[in-house]
Amino acid sequence: MTGPTTESGLGWCGIVRLGLVQSAIGAIAVLMTVIFNRVMVVEMALPASLPAALVAWHYAVQLSRPRWGHGSDRGQNRTRWIIYGIGVLALGAILAANATILMPTHLLLGVCLGIIAYSMIGAGVAASGTSLLALLATSVTPSRRPAAAAIAWSMMILGIVLTAAIGGKLLDPYSPQRLVLVASGVAFIAVVVTLLAISGIEAAHPAAQPTVPGNASIRSDASFVAALRQLWREKLARDFTIFVFVSMLAYSAQELILEPYAGLVFGYSLGRSTQLAGFQHGGVLIGMILIGLIGSLLRVEKTALMGFGVRVGCAASAFALIGLAGAGFMPDLWPLAPTVFLLGLANGVFAVSALGLMMSFAGAGRPAREGVRMGVWGAAQAAAFGIGGCAGASALDLMRHLLSHTPSAFACVFALQALCFLTAATIALRLGRDDRDQAAHPNGSLSFRRTA
Repeated sequence: MTGPTTESGLGWCGIVRLGLVQSAIGAIAVLMTVIFNRVMVVEMALPASLPAALVAWHYAVQLSRPRWGHGSDRGQNRTRWIIYGIGVLALGAILAANATILMPTHLLLGVCLGIIAYSMIGAGVAASGTSLLALLATSVTPSRRPAAAAIAWSMMILGIVLTAAIGGKLLDPYSPQRLVLVASGVAFIAVVVTLLAISGIEAAHPAAQPTVPGNASIRSDASFVAALRQLWREKLARDFTIFVFVSMLAYSAQELILEPYAGLVFGYSLGRSTQLAGFQHGGVLIGMILIGLIGSLLRVEKTALMGFGVRVGCAASAFALIGLAGAGFMPDLWPLAPTVFLLGLANGVFAVSALGLMMSFAGAGRPAREGVRMGVWGAAQAAAFGIGGCAGASALDLMRHLLSHTPSAFACVFALQALCFLTAATIALRLGRDDRDQAAHPNGSLSFRRTA
């Protein structure tokens, strides 16, 4: 069965079902970014740069996203790619848990297995995530794409929140056996949810399987390079790629140091710090809902609202990070959880606005390029996440060595992240002008100007 549809595209129930696949992806990803990271740094006393390097490697593997998107544009079976991706992702997460518990006694073997596991995780996310977003972009009507993006992202955050909260409770008290059992259980549930959610949707919506008859450039392998060149000549696509990279660099830099911050400076246990991450993502979810309600109540033009949302979200995230920078100097007095919640709230406003723009822009300009655009922007995000997570953790190790004062080391890193968010907000001002051009010229003639 599929969700209700309209003549012009996938209905809301079908969109929610695809959102469940995003929930499954988020549920497995949080094991890597929160739980495995915390265990390596705190319970095993390994350098923070080790899990950061593994996470960075998984993002490097995701640079293959444009190729997956190009394959989707050629009309291949996206459902198969999504299922394949989730399966590889689940197996990679289980292998990563086993690699983690090997590291204290067999470091070299554990790291080697970790590299294999994180390669599988990166490939799984690239295959399933890019194919899923391409499926949304081609099966949902243009007027529903921003809302569909918000639903999909919100449900991914919901999967992260539930996994962080429930997994955190199940992991107290910590033991290697508990870690493997929790990871295996999350992976199994994610695969089952994906199979049930995706079943029959693509077959019921032929529009989700784009083909361009007679266009050899779409069918040949060499056309992949040509498609990238054509995409980069589209002004809005080029500007948005730069914005995605810079903003996601700021967004991701605190990802691998927040839980160690709670453990090393505030004395949080593994379960409590994991639940703190769930609290942050809860703020993200509320921020996403908030921006959606504002758009519905005010009935403003969606692209203008999304452009405003990314600027406000980036600026508010910077101020929340400044608060975190000062929190470590007064751990007994500072309300850490509310500060983390506010950071999540600001991140949510920024993230859903950026993804709403992404879904709107994916179907603009040259036709049959939705997958390539989503792939390029996904690759920019993956590169930013890989560099940001590794740079944040490495900067933390460096600052702890130079300053010999843990709160000061964390404060320096958080301040740098705040500066990155303010830079992204400045870049978004130019993007806002492009958004208004697109609103004034619906055919996209100004927004997708070609350059020599």
